[in-house]
Amino acid sequence: MGRVRRLGTPLGILAAVTGAFAYVGTVDPNEPGHYPVCPLLKLTGVFCPGCGGLRSAHAFITGDLGAAFSANAIATAGYFLFAAVWVLWLVRAWRGKPLRIALAPAWWWGVGAVLLVFTVVRNLPFGSALAP
Repeated sequence: MGRVRRLGTPLGILAAVTGAFAYVGTVDPNEPGHYPVCPLLKLTGVFCPGCGGLRSAHAFITGDLGAAFSANAIATAGYFLFAAVWVLWLVRAWRGKPLRIALAPAWWWGVGAVLLVFTVVRNLPFGSALAP
């Protein structure tokens, strides 16, 4: 009973993420009218770091990794990162150990810098390959 209980949260998170990906895989974001438009894109014409994320998820879940990276490379890398962290979390929960990921502030600043550079570059003419 203890192991089953410890696995509840990671398995619940997996169920929620699977449900979300199943929905996006079924309801194609490439067809207009299914999802709201990014407010930043609508108001300013600037792609945010998340723009193309739904199209990326749809391509990923349907097995088109090239289209997933093309729609949003950061989001696609995030899917693989999530999977690795989730497996680590599940193994640690199985063993009865908590998942503790303590990143130094420098790492968080680095993540922010990568997102900022990604956002700026995808909005410049030479970075159009990163635009959704």
